[in-house]
Amino acid sequence: MPRQPKAVVMRCLMSVPFCFLAQSQLKVVWIWSKATIAGRCIIFVLAVFSIFAWYMMVSKALQMRRARKLNLYFDTEFRAQKQVLGIFDRRLQVNGCPMFAVYQEGCLELDARLKGESTEASEGRKRFISLKSMEHIKRTLEGAVARESLKLEAGLILLAIAVSGAPFLGLLGTVWGVMDTFAEVGQAGKADLPTMAPGVSAALVTTVAGLLVAIPSMFAYNWLVHTLRVRTVELDNFAQDLVSKMETEYLKDE
Repeated sequence: MPRQPKAVVMRCLMSVPFCFLAQSQLKVVWIWSKATIAGRCIIFVLAVFSIFAWYMMVSKALQMRRARKLNLYFDTEFRAQKQVLGIFDRRLQVNGCPMFAVYQEGCLELDARLKGESTEASEGRKRFISLKSMEHIKRTLEGAVARESLKLEAGLILLAIAVSGAPFLGLLGTVWGVMDTFAEVGQAGKADLPTMAPGVSAALVTTVAGLLVAIPSMFAYNWLVHTLRVRTVELDNFAQDLVSKMETEYLKDE
């Protein structure tokens, strides 16, 4: 028996997934045709859930990635400065960087405390600030860290809803579809496989749709929550380092 060319074998192997996909599509179309109006509505709602969930997954992942990179760059630049207000005095702007937002609010408060109540530009900044003023700066930094954490957390509730709500919507569609199937069986007066199988299979597809929405959302939600916790700890540590440098440079020893 002659040996088959390698190209023919590879072509046969590559055609297997397409044949499987075509058969799956035919089954899905057949099941969809047997689904009830309620089942189709639930699948449509789950499809909308899925679109929003995937949009949130991608957008939050990009936001977390961008925040991590900008935090790394800013932290390196900050540690290279000899004075706390070095970056602030250069009037730099780093949009989308949580660390910079915390630094900016802390420096604005510190600058206001150093200048005091005076509005005259000639007086400039004082050399030291009081312990009471430093406590105000600490509270400002704590508020800035909380606000930046909330910005990073915004939208995660949608994934939480998808994780917890999608399976129940799918289960609702399944129970509803099975109920309609048994009602039709009762009206027909016979309970054979050709009568029950289409309705049951169409009912079960809503559970599958719910799980297809919930499973990716669950993995993404857990990863995003972990990443958010890491970013929040980084902001807390940075705020503490910033306060420490401010106290070393501007707080007078009593």
